[in-house]
Amino acid sequence: MCGANDALMVALDMGTTTLVGQLIAQSGTVCAQTAVFNPQQAYGQDIIRRLEHATTPKGSEQLREALMRGVTEVLNLLCQDAGVEMSALHRAVAAGNSGISILAQGGNVAPLLRPPYRPDSCAGINLHVPGLQVPLYLFPLAGGYVGGDLLAVLYALDNPTSGSLIVDVGTNAEMALFDGIRWLATSVAAGPAFEGGNLSCGMPARAGAVRGVRVEDERFCLDIIPAAHSRGKHVPPLGLCGSGVVETLATALEHGLIGADGTIANPDAVDTNLVRYIGFQPDKAEGSRAGAAEEGQAYIRVYRDARVDLRLTQEDIRQFQLAKGAVYAGAECLMQRAGLEPAALQRVYITGALGGAIRPQMLNTIALLPEYMIKKVEFIRDGVLHGLARFLRREQGSCEVEKLQAQIKLYPLSGTPAFESAFVNALNF
Repeated sequence: MCGANDALMVALDMGTTTLVGQLIAQSGTVCAQTAVFNPQQAYGQDIIRRLEHATTPKGSEQLREALMRGVTEVLNLLCQDAGVEMSALHRAVAAGNSGISILAQGGNVAPLLRPPYRPDSCAGINLHVPGLQVPLYLFPLAGGYVGGDLLAVLYALDNPTSGSLIVDVGTNAEMALFDGIRWLATSVAAGPAFEGGNLSCGMPARAGAVRGVRVEDERFCLDIIPAAHSRGKHVPPLGLCGSGVVETLATALEHGLIGADGTIANPDAVDTNLVRYIGFQPDKAEGSRAGAAEEGQAYIRVYRDARVDLRLTQEDIRQFQLAKGAVYAGAECLMQRAGLEPAALQRVYITGALGGAIRPQMLNTIALLPEYMIKKVEFIRDGVLHGLARFLRREQGSCEVEKLQAQIKLYPLSGTPAFESAFVNALNF
Protein backbone atom coordinates (compact mmCIF):
# COMPACT_ATOMS: atom_id res chain seq x y z
CA MET A 1 0.00 0.00 0.00
CA CYS A 2 1.32 3.43 -0.94
CA GLY A 3 0.64 6.63 0.90
CA ALA A 4 1.43 10.32 0.76
CA ASN A 5 4.58 9.74 2.84
CA ASP A 6 6.07 7.49 0.16
CA ALA A 7 8.36 8.92 -2.52
CA LEU A 8 5.84 8.47 -5.32
CA MET A 9 6.82 8.48 -8.99
CA VAL A 10 4.88 8.29 -12.24
CA ALA A 11 5.64 6.39 -15.44
CA LEU A 12 3.60 7.19 -18.58
CA ASP A 13 3.41 5.17 -21.79
CA MET A 14 2.08 7.72 -24.29
CA GLY A 15 0.70 5.64 -27.13
CA THR A 16 -0.96 6.79 -30.32
CA THR A 17 -4.25 5.23 -29.23
CA THR A 18 -3.90 4.73 -25.47
CA LEU A 19 -2.19 6.55 -22.61
CA VAL A 20 -1.18 4.17 -19.80
CA GLY A 21 0.18 5.31 -16.45
CA GLN A 22 1.61 3.73 -13.31
CA LEU A 23 2.04 5.25 -9.87
CA ILE A 24 5.16 3.71 -8.34
CA ALA A 25 6.74 3.87 -4.89
CA GLN A 26 10.52 4.15 -4.48
CA SER A 27 10.55 0.50 -3.42
CA GLY A 28 9.18 -0.46 -6.83
CA THR A 29 5.66 -1.20 -5.61
CA VAL A 30 3.00 -0.31 -8.17
CA CYS A 31 0.39 1.70 -6.27
CA ALA A 32 -2.03 2.23 -9.16
CA GLN A 33 -2.34 1.77 -12.90
CA THR A 34 -4.83 3.16 -15.37
CA ALA A 35 -5.39 3.81 -19.07
CA VAL A 36 -7.39 6.26 -21.19
CA PHE A 37 -7.76 6.80 -24.90
CA ASN A 38 -5.44 9.46 -26.28
CA PRO A 39 -7.58 12.61 -26.86
CA GLN A 40 -5.50 13.35 -29.97
CA GLN A 41 -7.66 10.81 -31.80
CA ALA A 42 -10.06 13.69 -32.48
CA TYR A 43 -7.47 14.86 -35.02
CA GLY A 44 -6.80 11.47 -36.62
CA GLN A 45 -6.65 7.78 -35.71
CA ASP A 46 -3.13 7.37 -37.11
CA ILE A 47 -0.02 9.36 -36.38
CA ILE A 48 0.45 10.58 -39.97
CA ARG A 49 -2.89 12.39 -39.99
CA ARG A 50 -2.01 14.06 -36.71
CA LEU A 51 1.39 15.13 -37.99
CA GLU A 52 -0.25 16.58 -41.08
CA HIS A 53 -2.76 18.44 -38.90
CA ALA A 54 0.16 19.79 -36.86
CA THR A 55 1.39 21.63 -39.98
CA THR A 56 -1.83 23.68 -40.14
CA PRO A 57 -2.30 26.97 -38.28
CA LYS A 58 -2.75 26.22 -34.55
CA GLY A 59 -2.64 22.47 -35.34
CA SER A 60 0.51 21.77 -33.37
CA GLU A 61 -0.82 23.57 -30.29
CA GLN A 62 -4.17 21.77 -30.52
CA LEU A 63 -2.46 18.39 -30.57
CA ARG A 64 -0.12 19.27 -27.73
CA GLU A 65 -2.97 20.54 -25.57
CA ALA A 66 -5.06 17.42 -26.32
CA LEU A 67 -2.20 15.18 -25.26
CA MET A 68 -1.65 17.15 -22.06
CA ARG A 69 -5.35 16.81 -21.24
CA GLY A 70 -5.02 13.07 -21.55
CA VAL A 71 -1.85 13.01 -19.45
CA THR A 72 -3.55 15.11 -16.76
CA GLU A 73 -6.53 12.74 -16.77
CA VAL A 74 -4.21 9.77 -16.24
CA LEU A 75 -2.42 11.54 -13.39
CA ASN A 76 -5.71 12.43 -11.69
CA LEU A 77 -7.01 8.87 -12.00
CA LEU A 78 -3.80 7.43 -10.58
CA CYS A 79 -3.87 9.78 -7.61
CA GLN A 80 -7.56 9.07 -6.99
CA ASP A 81 -6.98 5.30 -7.04
CA ALA A 82 -4.04 5.61 -4.62
CA GLY A 83 -5.73 8.21 -2.40
CA VAL A 84 -2.96 10.79 -2.72
CA GLU A 85 -2.64 14.35 -3.97
CA MET A 86 -0.74 15.18 -7.14
CA SER A 87 1.63 17.22 -4.98
CA ALA A 88 2.91 13.91 -3.59
CA LEU A 89 4.54 13.05 -6.94
CA HIS A 90 8.32 13.46 -6.76
CA ARG A 91 9.42 12.31 -10.22
CA ALA A 92 7.72 11.68 -13.56
CA VAL A 93 8.93 10.09 -16.80
CA ALA A 94 7.21 9.32 -20.10
CA ALA A 95 7.95 7.71 -23.43
CA GLY A 96 6.17 7.61 -26.77
CA ASN A 97 6.80 6.96 -30.42
CA SER A 98 8.60 9.63 -32.40
CA GLY A 99 5.45 11.35 -33.62
CA ILE A 100 3.79 11.51 -30.22
CA SER A 101 7.04 12.71 -28.63
CA ILE A 102 7.46 15.57 -31.09
CA LEU A 103 3.80 16.54 -30.74
CA ALA A 104 4.16 16.53 -26.93
CA GLN A 105 6.90 19.13 -27.29
CA GLY A 106 5.02 21.21 -29.84
CA GLY A 107 8.08 20.67 -32.04
CA ASN A 108 8.68 20.73 -35.77
CA VAL A 109 6.92 17.71 -37.31
CA ALA A 110 7.91 18.38 -40.94
CA PRO A 111 11.01 16.09 -40.86
CA LEU A 112 8.78 13.14 -39.88
CA LEU A 113 6.62 13.59 -42.97
CA ARG A 114 9.32 13.18 -45.61
CA PRO A 115 12.44 11.06 -46.15
CA PRO A 116 14.81 10.46 -44.45
CA TYR A 117 12.36 10.94 -41.51
CA ARG A 118 14.89 12.38 -39.10
CA PRO A 119 13.57 14.65 -36.33
CA ASP A 120 15.44 17.83 -35.52
CA SER A 121 16.48 16.29 -32.19
CA CYS A 122 16.32 12.82 -30.61
CA ALA A 123 17.37 14.00 -27.14
CA GLY A 124 15.30 13.60 -23.99
CA ILE A 125 13.56 16.72 -22.71
CA ASN A 126 11.66 17.99 -19.67
CA LEU A 127 8.02 18.93 -20.25
CA HIS A 128 5.63 21.03 -18.19
CA VAL A 129 2.27 19.39 -17.41
CA PRO A 130 -0.50 21.53 -15.86
CA GLY A 131 -1.05 20.52 -12.24
CA LEU A 132 2.17 18.53 -12.01
CA GLN A 133 4.72 20.25 -9.76
CA VAL A 134 7.73 18.36 -11.12
CA PRO A 135 8.90 18.23 -14.74
CA LEU A 136 7.86 15.28 -16.88
CA TYR A 137 11.02 13.84 -18.42
CA LEU A 138 10.35 12.60 -21.95
CA PHE A 139 12.56 9.70 -23.06
CA PRO A 140 14.95 10.27 -26.00
CA LEU A 141 14.11 8.80 -29.41
CA ALA A 142 15.91 5.99 -31.16
CA GLY A 143 15.29 7.69 -34.50
CA GLY A 144 12.70 9.03 -36.92
CA TYR A 145 10.32 6.10 -36.86
CA VAL A 146 11.46 4.27 -33.72
CA GLY A 147 10.68 6.19 -30.55
CA GLY A 148 11.41 6.39 -26.87
CA ASP A 149 8.77 3.74 -26.14
CA LEU A 150 10.84 1.00 -27.80
CA LEU A 151 13.96 2.40 -26.16
CA ALA A 152 12.22 1.99 -22.79
CA VAL A 153 11.32 -1.63 -23.57
CA LEU A 154 14.93 -2.43 -24.48
CA TYR A 155 16.13 -0.69 -21.33
CA ALA A 156 13.88 -2.96 -19.28
CA LEU A 157 15.84 -6.03 -20.44
CA ASP A 158 18.88 -7.28 -18.56
CA ASN A 159 21.62 -8.96 -20.61
CA PRO A 160 19.62 -9.91 -23.72
CA THR A 161 20.94 -12.87 -25.68
CA SER A 162 21.89 -12.77 -29.34
CA GLY A 163 18.88 -13.67 -31.44
CA SER A 164 16.38 -11.89 -29.17
CA LEU A 165 13.43 -10.26 -30.95
CA ILE A 166 11.28 -7.61 -29.24
CA VAL A 167 7.82 -6.85 -30.63
CA ASP A 168 6.01 -3.90 -29.04
CA VAL A 169 2.44 -4.37 -30.26
CA GLY A 170 0.50 -1.16 -30.67
CA THR A 171 -0.82 1.34 -33.18
CA ASN A 172 2.75 2.00 -34.23
CA ALA A 173 4.20 -1.51 -33.85
CA GLU A 174 7.91 -1.27 -33.15
CA MET A 175 10.34 -4.17 -33.12
CA ALA A 176 14.03 -4.76 -32.54
CA LEU A 177 16.38 -7.71 -33.09
CA PHE A 178 19.61 -8.15 -31.10
CA ASP A 179 22.59 -9.61 -32.99
CA GLY A 180 24.84 -9.80 -29.95
CA ILE A 181 26.36 -6.34 -30.47
CA ARG A 182 23.58 -3.97 -31.45
CA TRP A 183 19.84 -3.73 -31.87
CA LEU A 184 18.39 -3.62 -35.38
CA ALA A 185 15.08 -1.77 -35.12
CA THR A 186 12.10 -0.88 -37.27
CA SER A 187 8.40 -0.04 -37.03
CA VAL A 188 5.24 -0.67 -39.01
CA ALA A 189 1.89 1.12 -39.04
CA ALA A 190 -0.46 -1.44 -37.51
CA GLY A 191 -3.41 0.79 -36.67
CA PRO A 192 -5.36 1.09 -33.42
CA ALA A 193 -7.12 -2.33 -33.45
CA PHE A 194 -4.64 -3.94 -31.04
CA GLU A 195 -5.58 -1.37 -28.41
CA GLY A 196 -9.32 -1.54 -28.98
CA GLY A 197 -9.28 1.74 -30.86
CA ASN A 198 -11.55 2.50 -33.81
CA LEU A 199 -13.55 -0.70 -33.17
CA SER A 200 -17.30 -0.94 -32.57
CA CYS A 201 -16.91 -2.10 -28.96
CA GLY A 202 -13.26 -1.24 -28.25
CA MET A 203 -11.97 0.34 -25.05
CA PRO A 204 -8.64 0.72 -23.20
CA ALA A 205 -7.45 -2.07 -20.90
CA ARG A 206 -9.04 -0.88 -17.67
CA ALA A 207 -11.85 -1.96 -15.33
CA GLY A 208 -14.79 -3.38 -17.26
CA ALA A 209 -12.79 -4.34 -20.35
CA VAL A 210 -13.16 -7.90 -21.64
CA ARG A 211 -9.60 -9.27 -21.76
CA GLY A 212 -10.30 -12.97 -22.40
CA VAL A 213 -12.92 -15.17 -24.03
CA ARG A 214 -13.33 -18.94 -23.90
CA VAL A 215 -16.10 -21.42 -24.68
CA GLU A 216 -17.76 -23.60 -22.06
CA ASP A 217 -20.91 -25.64 -22.75
CA GLU A 218 -21.32 -23.87 -26.08
CA ARG A 219 -21.39 -20.39 -24.62
CA PHE A 220 -18.92 -17.53 -24.36
CA CYS A 221 -17.34 -17.06 -20.93
CA LEU A 222 -15.71 -13.67 -20.44
CA ASP A 223 -12.70 -12.66 -18.37
CA ILE A 224 -13.21 -9.03 -17.33
CA ILE A 225 -10.65 -6.67 -15.84
CA PRO A 226 -11.80 -6.01 -12.27
CA ALA A 227 -11.99 -2.61 -10.61
CA ALA A 228 -9.07 -1.72 -8.36
CA HIS A 229 -11.07 -2.15 -5.15
CA SER A 230 -13.76 -4.59 -6.32
CA ARG A 231 -12.55 -7.37 -3.94
CA GLY A 232 -13.63 -10.06 -6.34
CA LYS A 233 -17.07 -8.59 -7.03
CA HIS A 234 -18.45 -9.00 -10.52
CA VAL A 235 -17.71 -6.11 -12.87
CA PRO A 236 -20.04 -5.91 -15.88
CA PRO A 237 -18.35 -5.79 -19.30
CA LEU A 238 -18.16 -2.40 -20.95
CA GLY A 239 -16.12 -3.18 -24.07
CA LEU A 240 -13.20 -5.18 -25.50
CA CYS A 241 -9.57 -4.21 -24.99
CA GLY A 242 -6.87 -5.50 -27.34
CA SER A 243 -6.43 -8.90 -25.70
CA GLY A 244 -10.21 -9.34 -25.62
CA VAL A 245 -10.36 -8.72 -29.36
CA VAL A 246 -7.60 -11.28 -29.96
CA GLU A 247 -9.25 -13.94 -27.81
CA THR A 248 -12.68 -13.32 -29.32
CA LEU A 249 -11.29 -13.76 -32.81
CA ALA A 250 -9.23 -16.81 -31.86
CA THR A 251 -12.21 -18.43 -30.16
CA ALA A 252 -14.46 -17.66 -33.12
CA LEU A 253 -11.87 -19.13 -35.51
CA GLU A 254 -11.48 -22.29 -33.46
CA HIS A 255 -15.24 -22.89 -33.41
CA GLY A 256 -15.98 -22.08 -37.04
CA LEU A 257 -17.68 -18.73 -36.54
CA ILE A 258 -15.03 -17.04 -38.70
CA GLY A 259 -13.17 -18.44 -41.71
CA ALA A 260 -9.42 -18.32 -42.33
CA ASP A 261 -9.94 -15.34 -44.64
CA GLY A 262 -11.62 -13.41 -41.81
CA THR A 263 -15.17 -13.69 -43.15
CA ILE A 264 -17.89 -14.32 -40.58
CA ALA A 265 -19.50 -17.67 -41.34
CA ASN A 266 -22.94 -18.21 -42.82
CA PRO A 267 -25.12 -19.31 -39.87
CA ASP A 268 -26.34 -22.30 -41.91
CA ALA A 269 -22.75 -23.63 -41.94
CA VAL A 270 -22.37 -23.61 -38.12
CA ASP A 271 -23.67 -26.82 -36.52
CA THR A 272 -23.36 -25.84 -32.84
CA ASN A 273 -25.35 -23.61 -30.53
CA LEU A 274 -22.58 -21.03 -30.89
CA VAL A 275 -24.37 -19.95 -34.06
CA ARG A 276 -26.48 -17.69 -31.82
CA TYR A 277 -23.45 -15.39 -31.47
CA ILE A 278 -23.59 -14.55 -35.20
CA GLY A 279 -25.85 -11.69 -36.14
CA PHE A 280 -26.50 -9.22 -38.94
CA GLN A 281 -27.06 -5.51 -38.64
CA PRO A 282 -30.44 -4.89 -40.28
CA ASP A 283 -30.66 -2.68 -43.30
CA LYS A 284 -30.99 0.99 -42.47
CA ALA A 285 -34.63 1.73 -41.79
CA GLU A 286 -36.14 5.16 -42.26
CA GLY A 287 -35.22 7.31 -39.29
CA SER A 288 -32.56 4.86 -38.08
CA ARG A 289 -29.28 6.23 -36.79
CA ALA A 290 -27.29 3.22 -37.99
CA GLY A 291 -24.40 4.25 -40.19
CA ALA A 292 -24.20 3.17 -43.81
CA ALA A 293 -21.11 1.09 -43.04
CA GLU A 294 -23.23 -1.08 -40.71
CA GLU A 295 -26.12 -1.81 -43.10
CA GLY A 296 -26.49 -5.58 -43.49
CA GLN A 297 -23.08 -6.15 -41.91
CA ALA A 298 -22.37 -9.41 -40.09
CA TYR A 299 -21.08 -9.36 -36.54
CA ILE A 300 -20.06 -11.57 -33.63
CA ARG A 301 -22.07 -10.59 -30.57
CA VAL A 302 -19.74 -11.03 -27.59
CA TYR A 303 -22.15 -9.89 -24.89
CA ARG A 304 -25.45 -8.10 -24.44
CA ASP A 305 -27.44 -6.83 -21.49
CA ALA A 306 -29.79 -3.94 -20.84
CA ARG A 307 -26.91 -1.43 -20.99
CA VAL A 308 -24.43 -2.64 -23.58
CA ASP A 309 -24.38 -4.64 -26.79
CA LEU A 310 -20.81 -5.69 -27.56
CA ARG A 311 -20.46 -6.55 -31.23
CA LEU A 312 -17.32 -7.31 -33.21
CA THR A 313 -18.31 -6.45 -36.77
CA GLN A 314 -16.99 -7.69 -40.08
CA GLU A 315 -15.30 -4.31 -40.55
CA ASP A 316 -13.68 -4.62 -37.11
CA ILE A 317 -12.24 -7.99 -38.15
CA ARG A 318 -10.85 -6.49 -41.36
CA GLN A 319 -9.18 -3.72 -39.35
CA PHE A 320 -7.60 -6.33 -37.10
CA GLN A 321 -6.36 -8.32 -40.10
CA LEU A 322 -4.56 -5.22 -41.40
CA ALA A 323 -2.94 -4.72 -37.99
CA LYS A 324 -1.79 -8.29 -37.48
CA GLY A 325 -0.64 -8.56 -41.10
CA ALA A 326 1.66 -5.57 -40.59
CA VAL A 327 3.22 -7.10 -37.46
CA TYR A 328 3.71 -10.50 -39.12
CA ALA A 329 5.29 -8.96 -42.21
CA GLY A 330 7.48 -6.58 -40.20
CA ALA A 331 8.94 -9.34 -38.01
CA GLU A 332 9.55 -11.58 -41.01
CA CYS A 333 11.25 -8.82 -43.01
CA LEU A 334 13.39 -7.72 -40.05
CA MET A 335 14.79 -11.25 -39.77
CA GLN A 336 15.55 -11.28 -43.48
CA ARG A 337 17.11 -7.81 -43.39
CA ALA A 338 19.35 -8.88 -40.52
CA GLY A 339 20.40 -11.97 -42.45
CA LEU A 340 19.29 -14.35 -39.69
CA GLU A 341 17.87 -17.80 -40.30
CA PRO A 342 14.94 -18.99 -38.14
CA ALA A 343 17.30 -21.29 -36.21
CA ALA A 344 19.26 -18.24 -35.00
CA LEU A 345 16.21 -16.83 -33.24
CA GLN A 346 16.43 -17.56 -29.51
CA ARG A 347 13.61 -15.60 -27.88
CA VAL A 348 10.66 -13.49 -28.95
CA TYR A 349 9.42 -10.99 -26.37
CA ILE A 350 5.96 -9.54 -26.92
CA THR A 351 4.88 -6.44 -25.04
CA GLY A 352 2.54 -3.52 -25.54
CA ALA A 353 -1.19 -3.94 -26.02
CA LEU A 354 -0.97 -7.75 -25.79
CA GLY A 355 1.96 -8.29 -23.47
CA GLY A 356 1.10 -10.81 -20.77
CA ALA A 357 -2.63 -10.53 -21.33
CA ILE A 358 -3.48 -13.41 -23.66
CA ARG A 359 -3.02 -17.15 -23.79
CA PRO A 360 0.04 -17.94 -25.95
CA GLN A 361 -1.80 -20.45 -28.15
CA MET A 362 -4.04 -17.61 -29.31
CA LEU A 363 -1.11 -16.09 -31.22
CA ASN A 364 -0.86 -19.14 -33.44
CA THR A 365 -4.62 -19.21 -34.03
CA ILE A 366 -4.69 -15.63 -35.31
CA ALA A 367 -1.28 -15.94 -37.05
CA LEU A 368 0.18 -12.85 -35.44
CA LEU A 369 3.73 -14.03 -36.17
CA PRO A 370 5.37 -16.84 -38.18
CA GLU A 371 4.96 -20.17 -36.41
CA TYR A 372 8.67 -20.58 -35.68
CA MET A 373 8.57 -17.29 -33.77
CA ILE A 374 5.47 -18.16 -31.78
CA LYS A 375 7.18 -21.26 -30.39
CA LYS A 376 9.72 -18.98 -28.69
CA VAL A 377 7.39 -16.28 -27.37
CA GLU A 378 7.63 -14.82 -23.89
CA PHE A 379 5.35 -12.02 -22.72
CA ILE A 380 6.50 -8.85 -20.99
CA ARG A 381 3.59 -7.10 -19.35
CA ASP A 382 3.78 -3.31 -19.71
CA GLY A 383 7.29 -3.36 -21.17
CA VAL A 384 7.46 0.42 -21.67
CA LEU A 385 6.37 1.08 -18.09
CA HIS A 386 8.85 -1.55 -16.91
CA GLY A 387 11.71 0.34 -18.53
CA LEU A 388 10.52 3.71 -17.27
CA ALA A 389 10.22 2.36 -13.72
CA ARG A 390 13.77 1.04 -13.92
CA PHE A 391 14.93 4.45 -15.11
CA LEU A 392 13.23 6.13 -12.14
CA ARG A 393 15.02 3.86 -9.66
CA ARG A 394 18.54 4.12 -11.08
CA GLU A 395 20.90 7.04 -10.51
CA GLN A 396 22.76 6.40 -13.78
CA GLY A 397 19.57 5.99 -15.80
CA SER A 398 20.22 8.87 -18.21
CA CYS A 399 23.73 7.67 -19.08
CA GLU A 400 22.56 4.08 -19.51
CA VAL A 401 19.72 5.09 -21.81
CA GLU A 402 22.02 7.24 -23.96
CA LYS A 403 24.46 4.33 -24.28
CA LEU A 404 21.63 2.04 -25.35
CA GLN A 405 20.38 4.65 -27.80
CA ALA A 406 23.76 4.55 -29.56
CA GLN A 407 23.50 0.76 -29.98
CA ILE A 408 20.38 0.92 -32.17
CA LYS A 409 20.57 0.76 -35.97
CA LEU A 410 17.40 1.66 -37.84
CA TYR A 411 16.03 -0.33 -40.77
CA PRO A 412 13.06 1.18 -42.64
CA LEU A 413 10.68 -1.53 -43.91
CA SER A 414 7.26 0.05 -44.52
CA GLY A 415 6.74 0.78 -48.20
CA THR A 416 9.51 -1.52 -49.40
CA PRO A 417 8.58 -4.20 -51.99
CA ALA A 418 9.61 -6.99 -49.59
CA PHE A 419 7.36 -5.67 -46.85
CA GLU A 420 4.39 -5.04 -49.14
CA SER A 421 4.59 -8.58 -50.50
CA ALA A 422 4.90 -10.10 -47.04
CA PHE A 423 2.02 -7.95 -45.78
CA VAL A 424 -0.41 -9.18 -48.44
CA ASN A 425 0.55 -12.79 -47.70
CA ALA A 426 0.02 -12.30 -43.96
CA LEU A 427 -3.56 -11.01 -43.96
CA ASN A 428 -5.30 -14.37 -43.55
CA PHE A 429 -5.57 -16.09 -40.19
